[in-house]
Order: sequence, then structure tokens, then C-alpha cells
Amino acid sequence: MTTLPAKSVMLDRRRLVLSLPLFACGLLIAPVHAKSDIHQASQILMGTRLDLTLQGGDTKLLQIAASAAFAEMTRLTDMMSRYRSESALNAINLAAGIQPVAVPVELFKVLEMAQRATKASHGAFDVTIGALRDWRFDASSPSIPSAQQIAAQLPLVNTHGLILNARRSTAYLSQRGMRLDLGGIAKLPIMQAGMHQLLAHGIKNAMINGGGDVLVNGQLNGRDWRIGLRDPRQPDQLLGVVALNKGFVASSGDYERFIMHEGKRYHHILDPKTGYPTQGLHGVTLISEELALINGLGATLMVAGAEASRTRLQHKVGVDALTVDQHNRLWTSSGMARRWVTS
Repeated sequence: MTTLPAKSVMLDRRRLVLSLPLFACGLLIAPVHAKSDIHQASQILMGTRLDLTLQGGDTKLLQIAASAAFAEMTRLTDMMSRYRSESALNAINLAAGIQPVAVPVELFKVLEMAQRATKASHGAFDVTIGALRDWRFDASSPSIPSAQQIAAQLPLVNTHGLILNARRSTAYLSQRGMRLDLGGIAKLPIMQAGMHQLLAHGIKNAMINGGGDVLVNGQLNGRDWRIGLRDPRQPDQLLGVVALNKGFVASSGDYERFIMHEGKRYHHILDPKTGYPTQGLHGVTLISEELALINGLGATLMVAGAEASRTRLQHKVGVDALTVDQHNRLWTSSGMARRWVTS
């Protein structure tokens, strides 16, 4: 493993300040502060800043609803985080090769989603990627594993080694050293759980923006939510604006978490077949009303590459998409092209 000294690592902080990722950059909501029935709140969660914008009802109700949403999302994040030693997810990792572990229903559902995503992607998406434990993309302690380390850990990336028992609600990793990483599939369900809390409190007009992954319901100031998509080729500029009344905008890319070492970019989306960061796409943005249609799909497409992604997305009903390949060529689905708005 190569542990990189701070001076040899270049994290593009200018991009970080612009609000990750580069595609879904949040909302064009300049009129917000002029309205008394709008409540905004933020919290650091899931490794990013999570922003809520709510409209409708009195101020106290909006505050109560926001607090309930944050509480639920925090609870689920704590349950599914591989960075918390006491999390339910890490209980599965610690018991790998020893015994099945009873898990909460919310975690079990995400694990089932993960298995479906793996099957649909023919292995391009795999939550057992957590076995590649020596990659670190944090500015404080970045590291790049050696080829020998990757070769030793890669056999533990094995979706067939994750065994779920629906009747008992247990999960089991069949080999010692296997580990789960839900970073590519837990975020959107957690955001959806937060939205359910808002709806349960009677809030019909809401936006949750988590590091560029956006979930909206209803409207803002009487019109559908406007979401600006940044151009990854020119991150200071917007590629365009889409209008959305309900659903998700989900983005994946090699710009979210990365390190530069000896002139090469290493980013956090790993190919389960090689153990190294993906090479085929620079980024992808997906829009859909249905969580099941896009959860895990972004990472899948990053692994699959530009040509395979376009082929798949052209036939994906209920999903609109935008991709940028490694040569900075832009492609949009016909549905995405129809979403652009001018005002």
C-alpha cells in the first residue's frame, strides 16, 4: 500500500466548494429568502452536506418536520455506515465466515436492492467491494494499495458470498475478510426515508439535496423545482436546468472523491472485476421518479463504460440520463433532452 504524503496528493478543493457532484449542483432558488413560508436547514450526513428546503405551513411545523427527517436519516446512516464500528453493517462484516447476523428491516431491504442491482448489472455493481479495504481517498490519510494487495483481496469481492435469509432477516458473508460497502446504494433510500418523514408531517413541497443527489416533491413558489446541472467540462458553468415535480436526480462521477498521484487520477468508484477505479466514464446523471430504477445504476454505468451505458440507457424506460465519457463527449437521452427548461 502506498500511503501518500500530504504534499503528493492534490484534491481539487475548488470543485468541492462548488457543491458535489458537478452535475446536480442543487437548486436555482434565489427567491427563497423573500418568502416567509420557506424553511431551509442543513446538516453534515453521509459524508456530505445535506440541505432541506421546505415550503408550506407555519414555521414551527416546518422546523419539526425537518428535525424528524434529519433524525430518521441519521438513524439509517448510523445503521448502514461502514465507518462506524458499532453499525449494523459492520456487525455483518465482523461476523464474515463465522455466522449469519440478524439485521434491521431497513438494512435488509437495501441488501436485497444490492443483490438485484448486481444481478441486473452482471456483476458491474457489487457491495462486497468493501473487501478492497486499502484504498483511501480522504485528504487526511490517502493511500493506494499495491498490486499484490489488490490481487489478494479481489477474490473476496464475490456477490455469491453474500447470503440473505428473508425468513430470518439475516445476512451472512461466507468468507473471512469479506466486507460490505453500501456507499453506492444506501444514500438514495436514506434520502427517501427522510422525504417520507416530511410527507408524514404534512409537508408536500420539499427538496432534499445531498451532495448533488437530489430528491424533490411538489413545487417551490408555485412551479416545479428547478435543478441546475453543472457541466463537468466547465465546472463553473451550468450545462442546463431541468424541472422536476417528483423524483430523484442522482449523479456519479470520478470527480466526487479522488486523489492525484504521479499525474494520475484515482477516484472512489472501483471496478469489482479489476479492483481499480473505473475508466470508461467521467460522470453520469440520472433522473427518475422510481428509486428501484436508478439505485446502484450510476456506479454500474461508471463500470460499464460509455458505449455500454448508452445502449442500456436508450432502452431504460422511466429513466432519463446524461453522460460524459473520458474524452469529455456529452450524451443525453431523448427524455433528458426534453427536460431542459429556459425559465
